[in-house]
Amino acid sequence: MDVLRPTLIRIGGRVYRKNLIQEQAYEHEEEEDFCAGPGDCTDEPCDAFVVEETEKGFQCRVEVPSPLYKYIIGKKGETKKRLETETRTSISIPKPGVEGEIVITGQHRSGVISARTRIDVLLDSFRKKQPFTHFLSFALNQPAIQEKFLQFKEEVLEKCSKDHGVSSSLFQNPAKLHLTLGTLVLLNEQEIQKACDLLQRCKEDFVDQIAGGKPLTVEVAGVEYMNDDPAMTDVLYAKVHMKDGSDRLQLIADQLVERFVASGLMLKEWDRVKLHATVMNTLFRKDPSAEERNSTMTGKSSFKERESFNGRNILKLFENFCFGEVQLDSVRLSQRFSSDASGYYATSGQL
Repeated sequence: MDVLRPTLIRIGGRVYRKNLIQEQAYEHEEEEDFCAGPGDCTDEPCDAFVVEETEKGFQCRVEVPSPLYKYIIGKKGETKKRLETETRTSISIPKPGVEGEIVITGQHRSGVISARTRIDVLLDSFRKKQPFTHFLSFALNQPAIQEKFLQFKEEVLEKCSKDHGVSSSLFQNPAKLHLTLGTLVLLNEQEIQKACDLLQRCKEDFVDQIAGGKPLTVEVAGVEYMNDDPAMTDVLYAKVHMKDGSDRLQLIADQLVERFVASGLMLKEWDRVKLHATVMNTLFRKDPSAEERNSTMTGKSSFKERESFNGRNILKLFENFCFGEVQLDSVRLSQRFSSDASGYYATSGQL
């Protein structure tokens, strides 16, 4: 990293420099520590959060999901001690598993601001390492689509089963066919409710207007692959487009993601949402409930463990395969690794 052009991190409407640090790797993630030099403790004014004046000095409260407490505490409490020492503050953290606020207190306003800023940067860094828990989706599991998908699966196995890597374990569960708009890390009920509330505001602000108050009729037809070499395919997906040729579905998807990114609930991954419905995925070989994250930014990559398949014949033979038409009438906040009575993902909220 060029020290004159450091990485910038945007938190709460403000921009911070990310200084180069020497990271330490621990055997278990929960023991990861946060290292920062004294130079990071910059007393700079901040209006992105509230600092209250008290009889003994100053105080700032920050809502943090309980699964992230351990990253502020650090290995054997080292991170918390370092933050308190370097910013001359006291940091009170709720007991593990108990939802609540972290309270920062100190005699100097600048120290409280510095501690809060460093905690925000720390949490932002570790939140990005969490596996996603929810995703915004359009369900594509209507009976007619499921029937055509099963026909597609049967014909692929009949005509292409001898191609390298092709097997029945690669196929999506027909009850879970969907379009993913974006993934979220929601770590407690408050964050889930915040996402649900934002979804409803999106409906009122622009979704109803773009959709005209009616379901969107889309066609699911044709297949395409994700990576560069069709002979080494990991994800094969069905293409989706509006039947009337308009871009209304794309507009809704892009604006939803834009709103969720702006709220801090979602990370920006692409300039536009790639509308696709996964039909085959090499992640399903070992874990039928696996979900693809549309990003390479977070977590430990599972691509190293994948066995790709040769998709050339599938692409040639099923290039224009028609899965049918769907009426899209709701966007769902779907919960990863879950199922409802229909076999689709459990829904935390929808518009």
